[in-house]
Amino acid sequence: MSLNSRRIGLLVGLMSTVEEIKKRLVACRVRSFGKLTDQLIARREQAWDAQLEADAAAGRLDTLWSEAEKEIDAGQSQSRDAFLGHQKL
Repeated sequence: MSLNSRRIGLLVGLMSTVEEIKKRLVACRVRSFGKLTDQLIARREQAWDAQLEADAAAGRLDTLWSEAEKEIDAGQSQSRDAFLGHQKL
């Protein structure tokens, strides 16, 4: 567990309700709020990555990968930029 995760856990552990956390956030200074937001986003991204890795290791993504490979082989895929609607400069 990282230092930031421990700090977040301590913060939440000291406040027993969501309402209490909301009140503290409203009173939080902008700089501190920004740091906390960054830490929470990083924690969410770590959790997402861990879940994705666990799903891949357990084979839960195999069907999706197989379907994607078939679409690529059949020429039914498109570039990321085209998918996102980005125009080439």
